[in-house]
Amino acid sequence: MNTTAPDSATASTLASELRVLVGRLKRRLREQTGTHGLSWSQIAVLSHLEREGPQTVTELAQLEGMRPQSMGATVAALEAAGLVQGAAHPTDGRRTVLSLTASARSWIKASRAAREDWLFHTIQARLSPAEQKRLAGAVELLKRLAEP
Repeated sequence: MNTTAPDSATASTLASELRVLVGRLKRRLREQTGTHGLSWSQIAVLSHLEREGPQTVTELAQLEGMRPQSMGATVAALEAAGLVQGAAHPTDGRRTVLSLTASARSWIKASRAAREDWLFHTIQARLSPAEQKRLAGAVELLKRLAEP
């Protein structure tokens, strides 16, 4: 008797439902954060710089899977908006290292706060205390799924 078949079917269904649900939740969170005229590509660059620290245009292009020339245009728009600034590379003066400005850090902080506020109020309004406790357990499982 094959005991893994039901588990495989359940895991397959869960994988499909979770993929759709995570996508929907991601869209709802994006709705809570105004883009302030930034493209998603520009927002991704800001996120990379916040998480990874200062990067060159080439490094950012590799992270985003795009050509350095295309990334150069994205970065130029962010520089013009006062969200990133360049400095000479510490060991190779021909290269420029980009970092976030204080304005970008403030925008990221406000954006994150808006998303967390929406989640907080939605959880409080839509889930009973018992459901909130179940959600906390599910979050722990999701953390395990997201581990490398």
